[in-house]
Parts: sequence; structure tokens; C-alpha cells
Amino acid sequence: MLVVNRFRVGGDAEGEQDAERAAAFARDVLEAHEVLAARPGYVTGHVGRNVDEPDLWTLVTLWESVGTYRRALSATEVKMRVHPLLYRALDEPSAYELVGPGADLNVPEPRSLP
Repeated sequence: MLVVNRFRVGGDAEGEQDAERAAAFARDVLEAHEVLAARPGYVTGHVGRNVDEPDLWTLVTLWESVGTYRRALSATEVKMRVHPLLYRALDEPSAYELVGPGADLNVPEPRSLP
């Protein structure tokens, strides 16, 4: 499972980002990535900053499954050290299934109650 969290770290009217604000966010997002990377089921991940819009950042992580990601999010250390950062993420879908040859993709269909 691929998780893509995007963040907009505000700058001034001309689009130039405040260096102190960027440095503080970089510390926060790198710490959050470190905490997530220590959780079972984490495969790999990266922190990125957009080349054309430097106030746009991303935290991308890859997990063994949806379950391992959800369990990671429920861990106490993650709740204390990562959730405050994730609350700052852009409000958009962040969880993606990996697509490749022979992948068993999720198919949206109505659920019936037993």
C-alpha cells in the first residue's frame, strides 16, 4: 500500500518560503518519517519537496498492507509524534493500492449487510 501525504508550508505573497518555517517543517516531517519507518510493516519511504513550488512537500511511505499501515497509525508513539504532522496534510485521499501486472485491484461495489 502506498501512502502519499502532501503538505503546503506557507510562504509569502511572492511564493518565497520563509526559511525558518521550511527548516522547522523539514525537522518535523523527517522525524515523522523516522517514527513511521520503525513500525512493523513499513517497507520504504521518502520526504520530498516540490522543485517548482518549494512550499509543497510530501511524505510518501510504502507498507506491506493496509492492515500494517492502520496498526502503525494506532501506535502510541505515532499518535504522539506523527499525528500532529498529519493533521497539517492537505485534505485529499492519501492511500493508494499498487498497480502492476496481475495485481488484484479493489473494485468499488455496493456492500450488502448480512
